[in-house]
Amino acid sequence: MTTSLNPQFNQGTRSGGSRQSPKPYRGRFAPSPTGPLHLGSLTTALGSWLDARAHGGMWLVRIEDVDTPRTVPGADQLILEQLKAYGLEWDEEPTWQSERTSLYQKGLDQLIAKGLIYGCQCSRKQIEDVLQLAGVSISPNQELIYPGTCREQHLSIENHALRMRLPKDCVIGFVDRGLGKQSQDLHRQVGDFVLRRADGLFTYQLAVVVDDQAQRVTHVVRGADLLSNTARQIYLQCALGYETPHYLHLPLVTNTAGEKLSKQTQAAAIEMHSREIMLATLNRAAHYLGIADTTLAQQISIAQWLGIATERWNDRLVKECSS
Repeated sequence: MTTSLNPQFNQGTRSGGSRQSPKPYRGRFAPSPTGPLHLGSLTTALGSWLDARAHGGMWLVRIEDVDTPRTVPGADQLILEQLKAYGLEWDEEPTWQSERTSLYQKGLDQLIAKGLIYGCQCSRKQIEDVLQLAGVSISPNQELIYPGTCREQHLSIENHALRMRLPKDCVIGFVDRGLGKQSQDLHRQVGDFVLRRADGLFTYQLAVVVDDQAQRVTHVVRGADLLSNTARQIYLQCALGYETPHYLHLPLVTNTAGEKLSKQTQAAAIEMHSREIMLATLNRAAHYLGIADTTLAQQISIAQWLGIATERWNDRLVKECSS
């Protein structure tokens, strides 16, 4: 990792994966229970499962329900049923983020003790106003670069949003297994980011970092829409003294309008009751993962299909290691 971190971290250089002796592979699929799996989320699940199986490793499922207002009742169990129907069995009991908040508080307390956290009372509208006055154009739903309004206000950390205080020189570089070298200037491209909201809910950034460390995750395989979060998460790993896993960001599945498949774009839930349709769905997912061929199109059992797909993924790993 190419980085100019606060000197107190003294973490050295990382590159999207620990340089220490290899540890047994542990991967995970971490869906948010905002609705059933669709082709896009199945593709991500399949890619992460295949990577774990091709490495002879463990595959975990973590329900990321830390944002409780967005959680749809029953969606978690439906997702687990869908994964089982498609043969994507996990190796340890699934976990729920909503049951792990004490771990996130412990991580936050570490950062508070290091003086890296401050309270913020800014609303999105207030941040937009500051940015617009500075001549920054803002599009709808755009992630806002925090201008640092509350950095030196010394607000209470009890009843405000809590932000990570970044140094001005904070360029994070890492190597994605599929996309190659990546770099992001956190100070200029993101700004101090929120770890706990004003309503007391922990954010994805903190929760995922704490969970990956607690579950000893060595490889993160996820959609390319989360690529922009990686530098923040690596920075948090450094701040907390955690190891950095290897990252692989998968191509996104899009609709005819070029939009990422999601609940917001009304993506259809995947079929669970017809083997033929399920195999066709798996083949579509394999196409996006770059491992589709005529062998995978045969009318075979789902278990056989997954066995062949794992061989194809293993061939991909051989090319990855030789490149």
